[in-house]
Amino acid sequence: MGTARVLRTPEDRFENLPDYPFAANYLEIDGGDHGALRMHYVDEGPKDGPAVLLLHGEPTWSYLYRKMIPPIAAAGFRVLAPDFIGFGKSDKIDDRAAYSYLGHVDWMKQFMAALDLRDITFFGQDWGGLIGLRLVAESPELFARVMIGNTGLPTGDQDLGDAFKQWREYSQTTPEFNIGGIVSRGTARGMTEAVAAAYDAPFPDESFKAGARAFPMLVPASPEDPAAPAQRAAWESLRRFDKPFLTCFSDKDIIMHGGEKVFQKLVPGTAGQNHFITENASHFLQEDAGPLLAGKLVEFARNS
Repeated sequence: MGTARVLRTPEDRFENLPDYPFAANYLEIDGGDHGALRMHYVDEGPKDGPAVLLLHGEPTWSYLYRKMIPPIAAAGFRVLAPDFIGFGKSDKIDDRAAYSYLGHVDWMKQFMAALDLRDITFFGQDWGGLIGLRLVAESPELFARVMIGNTGLPTGDQDLGDAFKQWREYSQTTPEFNIGGIVSRGTARGMTEAVAAAYDAPFPDESFKAGARAFPMLVPASPEDPAAPAQRAAWESLRRFDKPFLTCFSDKDIIMHGGEKVFQKLVPGTAGQNHFITENASHFLQEDAGPLLAGKLVEFARNS
């Protein structure tokens, strides 16, 4: 790890992206052996408004939330959408071994502490849920409510399924990790070439994609996975989480389809909520149905 390089995507890669007018905000976090790392985040809406934290997944970045950020901010909320280390406008480390589940959780804890976030409305999808639900479980006092779609909190005790195993294999072996193509295939309604290019923008070449290639291998796939004990502890906390908890999975996501049932069964806060299935939406439901989700989130935050 001592030979790993910290990479920073040139700013001109992010010029003129469709529907992404947001000012860039940065903070430095402690990257351990890798020194200070710069994390990017979107920060829109009134700074004294209630905090809404939007966490992206694999292999996307805060661009995924461009359809949700403006209406949530317009409703009076402070909308925060960070880019995980290795993604978006945040710094990237060119060694897959530099990334761990615990490391990502720690980096996001640093982000939340630096901004002194509390009374948070959280929305997470894919790895945004895997990381965000750990934050919720380990610091439930900081969160007012939770809304998740197409995500989970695997402990390594269940089989992850053939589709996910094929995805892991592809992520580790393909010579070119086609980020824009991956995101496009994870939508039901399709994307323009310009939008696909925006998902490619953070990654000028394959050396920038170590974090994106690392994520599939960090999902706990066996009971002996290094993250498994912390995952089980997180579930113990979520089994006691009685604040409002809303699920909004998709009808056309083959990997996560039906995953909402686990949360509705085990998390007390799901009782009595207006859970819904996002129609004509695949894995990246923010891309397929962003305005709908934003409206549902605002309604949820105001009424719960």
